[in-house]
Amino acid sequence: MARHTIVTMPGDGIGNIVLKESLRVLEAAGFDAEYVHADIGWEFWRREGNPLPQRTLDLIAKYKTGLFGAITSKPKEEAARELDPSLQGKGLVYSSPIVGLRQHFNLDVSIRPCHSYKGNPLNFIRRGPGGIIEEPEIDVVIFRQNTEGLYGGVEWTDPPEEVYKALMTHPKFVKNFGHVPKEELSVSTRIFSRRATERILRAAFEYARDKGYRSVTLAEKPNVIRETSGMMYRLAKEIRAADFPEIELWNTNIDAQMMWLTKNPEHYGVIVAGNMFGDIVSDGFAGLIGGLGFACSAQFNSEGIGIFEPTHGSAPKYADYPVSIVNPIAMIESACMMLDFLGETETAARIRRAIATVIAEGKVRTYDMLKMPGSPDVIEKGAASTQQMTDEIIRKLKD
Repeated sequence: MARHTIVTMPGDGIGNIVLKESLRVLEAAGFDAEYVHADIGWEFWRREGNPLPQRTLDLIAKYKTGLFGAITSKPKEEAARELDPSLQGKGLVYSSPIVGLRQHFNLDVSIRPCHSYKGNPLNFIRRGPGGIIEEPEIDVVIFRQNTEGLYGGVEWTDPPEEVYKALMTHPKFVKNFGHVPKEELSVSTRIFSRRATERILRAAFEYARDKGYRSVTLAEKPNVIRETSGMMYRLAKEIRAADFPEIELWNTNIDAQMMWLTKNPEHYGVIVAGNMFGDIVSDGFAGLIGGLGFACSAQFNSEGIGIFEPTHGSAPKYADYPVSIVNPIAMIESACMMLDFLGETETAARIRRAIATVIAEGKVRTYDMLKMPGSPDVIEKGAASTQQMTDEIIRKLKD
């Protein structure tokens, strides 16, 4: 009997490709696991009217650990048009299954590490004194509150009368929107709860303490979004003062943070933010380490459930190429985060060392690492295929 059981959710597009490659690496590294396939994604929306079937939720509830590829999401009207004809006109509304997973299991803590690999030609560089070229080492871990805020799904177009009346009790709504006809309004809420905000902040401070980072940066906007960002900043100060006085707390506005990340990214360690701003700043830092082909993530709840995924999308046009060209490293790194979660830290470290060796040697590079357009002919021009990159990582594992 295998030591671990992992729920695998390939999803859509290249998710099916990169997940398979990560499993090859896990097997080569000697990870003792049984894999249980689970349905998720666009095809199940089209055929069943539900991109996140109950059977998948049941598997995750049972086995607690999931490895996820990628999904396709489309706007509301386009999604409705693609439903099976037998499901048309039944009031079904598409919603992202990965957001649904987060909310169903309260996967409220998301961790997105951004570490630069030596020798990666996509690493961020800048000009230093005298015009010298500098390549700062980036070692940033973003903690993103994963279930609330603008991703909470509490929104309306032409809000119901009771919602409209409640909005009209706010003086600024009356002043700025009171003259707008109700049917012309679309409203999205940004709701933060104290409990979830405290949990993500504590997770960030604990990680900084345990991993030896000297600072936690709050990347929000408390000078303008005074209630939600303001509460997060107040709680960060309280938690730091009470339990983590040795860790510096830096408060940066999200817009300024996006400027500073290309000026002095090496100054930052752990960054924490709400849902939308955490999503934005993690993509920003991912760009400094080579892009989404290197961007992995994990999401947890307080009851021991963890889901691990690359942060890239499903890129459907690449999924149909005769030979896959996409970079599998983000997916493989996400599998390493899963190994850490399961206590298989030495296996994770071995895989990461193999990835680092392949990148440093520079003999095998996918099209993105060679700065080529993502066209089918890049293999003929010297780029490694998805499978060739995985093969090389496995070779280094066995050396």
